[in-house]
Amino acid sequence: MSLEVLFVDNHVLAVRKAAGIPTAPDESGDESLLDVARAWVRAEFQKPGEAFLGLVHRLDRPVSGVVVFGRTSKGASRLSESFRERDARKVYWGVVAAAPRGTAGVVEQWLVKDTARNVVRVAREGEDGAQRAVTRWRTLETRDDRILLEFEPETGRPHQLRVACASLGAPLFGDLKYGALTPLPDASVALHARSLEIAHPTLDSRLQLVARAPDLPAWRFEATR
Repeated sequence: MSLEVLFVDNHVLAVRKAAGIPTAPDESGDESLLDVARAWVRAEFQKPGEAFLGLVHRLDRPVSGVVVFGRTSKGASRLSESFRERDARKVYWGVVAAAPRGTAGVVEQWLVKDTARNVVRVAREGEDGAQRAVTRWRTLETRDDRILLEFEPETGRPHQLRVACASLGAPLFGDLKYGALTPLPDASVALHARSLEIAHPTLDSRLQLVARAPDLPAWRFEATR
């Protein structure tokens, strides 16, 4: 598996994740993005033994886009803190078939995850395990058979954007778990982590990371060229 590197220095490695690859090792036993990235670091910098690479956030397996790792313990710790403190600005793109209600807005929900089934549902505030999720969204482009949406999540809950789309009456292409009727050919979900802005862990600057959209028919819009 090749690795598309977006940025690398002594403390940070940012890459583009393809859909279908787990971010980290899981029960499937399939090669993960973390495995591939660690092997790349070892080869690129001629590191003897196992190269350190810290996992600081994840994307769902069927989702593509920007993923950042810490190359040192300091880098990983400070990047993780940025995510916890909501200092990271994340922008996602998604493709839907049905027009959502309106052209822009905010989805605010309380979500509960069923870990056994790996599915998230909308809950009532105060329900046991419920977490608040806030997503800003807008329409970027409309074609005859599909619509490109942009999302900026203010929180980082599991499946937050996928549930938000379903709640708007516009499930993501290929997202059978949340209302899509047919799968995409590569079994992906049409959700892409387009960009990530985050404080560099050791420098007085911010990283601006951008990943190209998947090269698939569903993603063919003017905005994605």
